[in-house]
Amino acid sequence: MEFVWIRHGMTKGNKEKRYIGGRTDEPLCEEGRKKLREKAAAGVYPHVEKVYVSPMIRCLETADIIYPHVEKQIVPGFRECDFGLFENKNYKEMADLPAYQAWIDGNGKEAFPQGEHPEAFNRRSLDALLALAEAGELAERSAFVVHGGTIMAVCSQLDAAKKEYYDYHVENGCGYFCEAERTTGGLMFRELKALG
Repeated sequence: MEFVWIRHGMTKGNKEKRYIGGRTDEPLCEEGRKKLREKAAAGVYPHVEKVYVSPMIRCLETADIIYPHVEKQIVPGFRECDFGLFENKNYKEMADLPAYQAWIDGNGKEAFPQGEHPEAFNRRSLDALLALAEAGELAERSAFVVHGGTIMAVCSQLDAAKKEYYDYHVENGCGYFCEAERTTGGLMFRELKALG
């Protein structure tokens, strides 16, 4: 199987470097839409048979721009992490917030205050993909239009190269193309190539 992982296009919150997670359901900004259309016209995004998409507006909009005529399936488990108290704020607004400094000091490995724990989010993202595989619902060439966090969560757990979580960070409208093979544990990604 071949998988295309695409981070949604830019939103106003992304431009402002805000923590835009699972609570903030904002649309793409006009600049984000324009960049996606340009990339799609340039042939950046490979043809796929089916698109699996987060339920958030920014992902649904992105999928419609890139793959307007391809069947889409909403996958609730691909929703972005819940950033709790940090949701829709940027680092400047939280510079004097003790909870933010404590979270930074912990290398971002603790739960977001009043939000989701990174390990729970990683597990949720992976479980959503594995459930599709177990149900036999994945097409031979599938696209996943999701969030940056979802891509990092899944790739850091399944890529044969075994890089760290943040090594899989991608910009808006970018992502990865990879081969996916079934294993006794579920799936493994090979030959991850940057997209966009």
